[in-house]
Amino acid sequence: MDVSEENDYYYHENISLNFSYDDYPVLCEKGDVRSFAALFLPIMYTMCLVVGLAGNGLVVGVYAYHKRLKTMTDAFLTHLAVADLLLLFTLPFWAADATRGWELGEAICKIVSACYTVNFTCCMLLLACISLDRYLALARAQGKDQSRRLQRIFTRRHCWKMCLVVWATAFVLGLPDLILSEVRWASNRSICLPIYPPSMAQGGKAALEIAEVLLGFLLPFLVMVMCYWSVGRALKGLPVESRGKKWKALRVLLIVVGVFVVTQLPYNVLKVYRAMDSVYALVTHCGTSKVLDQATQVTESLALTHCCLNPILYAFVGSSFRQHMMKVAKKFGEKRRKRRENPAGEEMEMSFNSHSASQETNTFSI
Repeated sequence: MDVSEENDYYYHENISLNFSYDDYPVLCEKGDVRSFAALFLPIMYTMCLVVGLAGNGLVVGVYAYHKRLKTMTDAFLTHLAVADLLLLFTLPFWAADATRGWELGEAICKIVSACYTVNFTCCMLLLACISLDRYLALARAQGKDQSRRLQRIFTRRHCWKMCLVVWATAFVLGLPDLILSEVRWASNRSICLPIYPPSMAQGGKAALEIAEVLLGFLLPFLVMVMCYWSVGRALKGLPVESRGKKWKALRVLLIVVGVFVVTQLPYNVLKVYRAMDSVYALVTHCGTSKVLDQATQVTESLALTHCCLNPILYAFVGSSFRQHMMKVAKKFGEKRRKRRENPAGEEMEMSFNSHSASQETNTFSI
């Protein structure tokens, strides 16, 4: 989580050999940046929290109620919803930090900072896994042999291993925040931010930023583009009588990729620029630094909105999830009806037609 106070810096103007009071470094005071953050961030975080809790909570609730995940995509969607929820639970802490400063101690600062990075990265990597699983599902349906090795890896038997690798990779990227985050007094309040040792204040920080961009944006983006491009080409080859379903599926693919680019690209471009600035000192004027800080706050909030959109883009549009949700709603409805019909509390056995056998994803469903 970027905090504008860590970028308060001194810059020199009109330095000459004959020093005067005008030649001393001038403090770049960012009170207006903090005022903007105190108003903007709590509003955005509250909106993300409310919408994200509703959507992702429903996904977790539906899959937890069924207790048995039938496909790889079901497993990835469940982990994605859990990661989204854990990320959203950190937002009230950052909203309070933007408004009043950090008042919860250093231990909570470390945990919340690490949790934010871990779950943000995990969400992006899981999106890549979902894209790859959809592509392999189509390849299996068409009997293609080019992806035979990946198809052997992407099976229900190895699903927990892939999810473990995703979480472990995200945890490694979150370790620096867990180790380096501290509470410091600055600008008349306490702030929570990572404090890098002098040996890695420039190169180390930039390397971590670039690693987050590569694993949290570039890798998922490339996987999504390649997989959905292949799926789109296969859909275009469907018979003419399937044209309606074909274009509907293609629109969903374009929306998924488009939303990912719109929400994630601006924030990651700024992260790369800030990483370069920490090494090469590209920003030399106070006004530019303030604009950069505010742009980071806006683009980071935009990136967080993807947590709210994930259930809509990946779960609710899937026919499998809709069937699960309808079964849960039907079961609860029948339970309520039978309670009204049997006030004495007599329980009756209810059965629903469902496929209990675990199966691999063998079709690409929208």
